[in-house]
Amino acid sequence: MNFLTNLFKNKKPSSVRPLAQLEFLEVDMHNHLLPGIDDGSTSVKNSIAYIQELQRLGLKKFICTPHIMAGVHPNNKSTIEEAQTALVQGLKENGNGADIFAAAEHMIDDGLTSLIQQDELCVMPGGYVLIEMSYLSESKALFHIILDIQKLGYKPILAHPERYNYYHGNFNIYKQIKDAGCLLQLNLLSLSRYYGVDSKAIAMTLLKSGMYDFVGTDLHHERHLEALKNIAEKYPVRDMLKTSPILNQTLLDHLDSNKSQGIAG
Repeated sequence: MNFLTNLFKNKKPSSVRPLAQLEFLEVDMHNHLLPGIDDGSTSVKNSIAYIQELQRLGLKKFICTPHIMAGVHPNNKSTIEEAQTALVQGLKENGNGADIFAAAEHMIDDGLTSLIQQDELCVMPGGYVLIEMSYLSESKALFHIILDIQKLGYKPILAHPERYNYYHGNFNIYKQIKDAGCLLQLNLLSLSRYYGVDSKAIAMTLLKSGMYDFVGTDLHHERHLEALKNIAEKYPVRDMLKTSPILNQTLLDHLDSNKSQGIAG
């Protein structure tokens, strides 16, 4: 009996991490959960299933950021609000109280220039505007767009800078973007090799240099979800992010304020 007692007493704890590994973030501020309006979730049913799994990982509030991309995903405030309403209704019918807010991921193109001129950007709670570039070629308008967004009183966030291959050989460009007042958002999947070895290497360098400000799932589909679950189970995510001042939790007050005013979800 003493042998068995000592055996179990000295047994090492399981290396499997708690499923709610992402709970410390609380807010997923970049995803494609709104149904049927871009290359993300195709239906309310799928969106609800994704949200339920993300909740199991510990995330509680979701700022949905569908693409606005001229000629590809021509979304606007109206189409985004309609999709948000449909998702919120579906969640209520399923007894899920997830908080859903809506903004957008704006591609830097001629359409974005027009939205800026009309002050029609889809802005996150807190006054943040999420922007992205093509993966194929650098946008020469990036710094002008950053400045124009700031002139409107908003704070630009560049989505997943680690994924722009044309920047991988020029680390100084990331510093220039930060110096211009643009925040940087990490895709959680970049902590693994999901997007390739080079993207992970840049992500880790940016993290260790303290240059990331926000983290998002950028979830589009089932493959992303499974990869996120794998990361949550096998990677020390919280420890990996400690070297950067991740601001996801600072969004909570803005989200609560928007909800109380009836602006979202």
